Amino acid sequence: MPGNSFGKLFTITTFGESHGALIGVTIDGCPSGITLDLAAIQTDLDRRKPGQSEIVTQRKEDEDFDIVSGFFEGKTTGTPLTMLIHNRNQKSRDYSHIQDKFRPSHADFTYQKKYGVRDYRGGGRSSARETACRVMAGAIAKQVLQQFNVNIQAYVSQVGHIQVEKDYTELNLRNTEKNIARCPDEEIAAKMIAFIKDVRKQGDTVGGVVRCIITGTPVGIGEPVYDRLHAQLAKAMLSINAVKGFEYGSGFAAARMRGSQHNDAFEKDGAGGVQTKSNHSGGIQGGISNGMDIHFNVAFKPVATIMRKQDTINEAGDEVSVEGKGRHDPCVVPRAVPIVEAMAALVLLDQLLIHQAYNFTT
Repeated sequence: MPGNSFGKLFTITTFGESHGALIGVTIDGCPSGITLDLAAIQTDLDRRKPGQSEIVTQRKEDEDFDIVSGFFEGKTTGTPLTMLIHNRNQKSRDYSHIQDKFRPSHADFTYQKKYGVRDYRGGGRSSARETACRVMAGAIAKQVLQQFNVNIQAYVSQVGHIQVEKDYTELNLRNTEKNIARCPDEEIAAKMIAFIKDVRKQGDTVGGVVRCIITGTPVGIGEPVYDRLHAQLAKAMLSINAVKGFEYGSGFAAARMRGSQHNDAFEKDGAGGVQTKSNHSGGIQGGISNGMDIHFNVAFKPVATIMRKQDTINEAGDEVSVEGKGRHDPCVVPRAVPIVEAMAALVLLDQLLIHQAYNFTT
């Protein structure tokens, strides 16, 4: 099973299953001498973990991590850095009823057909449990990026039909963590929370959108033609469980605009540099960062496991029914915020290191 690694110079490889002994990540290419804030890593894991509020899965999983290589006396050594989380709260019996059934819109059917075997206990490698590994690696990437004054902030901008109408420049993003919806608009957040609770009572689930803002990216990050910065971000986001769409800058709204409306005119900034009057390009032109804020949206589908009876088939090809049991998210987007940030950080750091490697001076 290939496809477990991501990145070129800052490369991560994740391993483990949701109902195995542990999950983990190995980072190859992490610069040496980086002082790591372990509490910040744990904070990001706590933002992702289950059981953190009444609108997410009530499964309790303390995601304490161990660093077992590549770290000495508080700093990275430059050798492969491996981090582990031991699984301590599995309830595999919650999945015994779907041992030979294919859950609608899950990876059960495709994994079975591709590999001839599958781990029905939570989905194995297809489980969103794997994203904890990305968050660990992304938390380290964010700390390295801070040394370049690059900052990443994501928030929930939409749940179902409820969405934030204000542009991110009109919001105080520091308010994102002040409510369980992770929405910086307090009024909209309250509506989101009430809606998610109602959906859960109905035994159903709902999707949403996470918006991400990257500030401080220097001009010149990204490698044409096939490694355009927005293409790398798109791949990263679309690799996250339950993601169905990615758009950056003006996105699909650009299809309704004219060039005279969409073009970002250049002007001098207050420091003698160059900026654009608008930012429909989303901070990226020709696949290369232009120094403006990079902003994009990530759309998440409703969680596939619902507490309602659904028609399906079993491994024998018989038509049967299946109904969700156990502890599942009615809406994944509040927990997805740190995952989006982590994947953005992995892309930005990898591309920044590539840029430095190709543009060094002696």
